[in-house]
Amino acid sequence: MINAVAVNKPGLRLEPFTYKLGSLKPDEIDIDVEYCGICRSDLHMLTNDWGITRYPFVPGHEIVGKVAAIGSTVTHLSIGQRVGVGWRSKSCQTCFQCLSGHHNRCPNGEDVIVGRHGGFANKVRCQGLWAFPLPDNLDLQSSGPLFCGGITVFSPLIQNKINSCDRVAVVGIGGLGHMALLFLKAWGCEVSAFSTNPNKSIEAKTMGANYFYDLNNIDEVKSLTNKFNLIIVTSNVELDWDLFIGTLAPEGKLHIVGAVDQINAKVFPFISQERSMGGSPTGSPSDILKMLEFCQRHGIKPIIEEFSLSSANEALDHLTKGLARYRIVLKNDL
Repeated sequence: MINAVAVNKPGLRLEPFTYKLGSLKPDEIDIDVEYCGICRSDLHMLTNDWGITRYPFVPGHEIVGKVAAIGSTVTHLSIGQRVGVGWRSKSCQTCFQCLSGHHNRCPNGEDVIVGRHGGFANKVRCQGLWAFPLPDNLDLQSSGPLFCGGITVFSPLIQNKINSCDRVAVVGIGGLGHMALLFLKAWGCEVSAFSTNPNKSIEAKTMGANYFYDLNNIDEVKSLTNKFNLIIVTSNVELDWDLFIGTLAPEGKLHIVGAVDQINAKVFPFISQERSMGGSPTGSPSDILKMLEFCQRHGIKPIIEEFSLSSANEALDHLTKGLARYRIVLKNDL
């Protein structure tokens, strides 16, 4: 029997919940959860903002724990090994996307908290492919957020072939944005941070920003015309898109990872300077392994606040009020 916390419909508080996992499939593993991060996606799913939540609903998809059981075809993991799991829990391995190495884009895949129960529990199950061994020198307590928020902002650096001479901007210095700054500093880029909160200036520079810009100062943003090779947008609010597009260098890319509803922008600035715009969903297994090695090599770890899993409602309130600095992690005490 699995002990968890769940909600039964939108608007309710998390309450104790138990369920059975059923038989372990050959390609699956079970994990004893030690820590689980809270992502803003958990909030969207709790309230069914995206219309895909199935209740009762157990949130949590930034999981770190020990392998407790292994299916017969899983050969790369061992009982007791520490692993991490993020947004995805399964991919089919046979579609074109999987065969191309883009398992995160598998149309036949499964996500940890979509149509099944997540990591706000003492145990979670996933396909063995999506459980990633945790390097020995990575901090166990803070590693969970790497497996969703971390790979979400690391993957654009690989996709866009960013090098150490590039100028990269991060819009929104929160749970995602602060990890982007940590990565970019180690990558060697010239890093700019954008936020509507000028009080984050000192912290942003400590995390890796060479420059900090207040989004409320439109004239200052306008002065950055043709500057950035890449802009990573982690914010989920409406922005002055034309303003930011104008700060892209020729062939620059506006890369969106925040769950913004829609984008209204003029086309000509893209055409005239050969700029582009896109986004990405987390990252492939190979990119996640690269990220973990990168974090190990450079001593990168997310900045977190810890709550107990039994205090998950208080932790969610803390996040909803915008008080998290910068990622919340729940320690399993169920």
